[in-house]
Amino acid sequence: MSTIEFYDQHSQDFFESTVNADMSELYQPFVHHLSSGSCILDAGCGSGRDSKVFIGLGYNVTAIDASAQLAKAASKYIGQSVSVCQFEQLEQQPRFAGIWACASLLHVAATDLPNTFAILANTLVDGGVFYCSFKYGDQERSHNGRFFTDADESRLQQWLQQTNLVINQTWVTADVRPDRENEKWLNAILIKAIK
Repeated sequence: MSTIEFYDQHSQDFFESTVNADMSELYQPFVHHLSSGSCILDAGCGSGRDSKVFIGLGYNVTAIDASAQLAKAASKYIGQSVSVCQFEQLEQQPRFAGIWACASLLHVAATDLPNTFAILANTLVDGGVFYCSFKYGDQERSHNGRFFTDADESRLQQWLQQTNLVINQTWVTADVRPDRENEKWLNAILIKAIK
């Protein structure tokens, strides 16, 4: 089973287990770099939890997810259409001031991440902000039908070498979901360098 198939088959469970997770402390470092009404890409929006917050804050949000079933659930939740789209299918035009990739790039193989970051960077305007998060570590693994790539600061730096994305800050947090407090996450704010 592929990771996308996993989310298609378990979309309701995943939606319910993540939609109410309190991510509020992660929003501020990201929106700090945005002007009001900016266009944001929620890349791998899952339940639509974060899109809903950003829409509520007055941002112009484009939400995508690779799982058709999750996109359907998220569309209903946020009250606007969520496109079924994989990262490599994005139109590479610089139109977003911000990209939010919360726990979504971790499903891309490590060997593919440099290219994925480059594609996403091409959709950002110069000076745009890019948030991403990975489970903290340096492994690639499959767990319950899903594929994961973990990251630490040096792996992230390696993946960005061929892009014009620069690390602005990184920090490590505990998982906010019940009974997952021992799981650590690497969070990063990247900025697209102005040529």
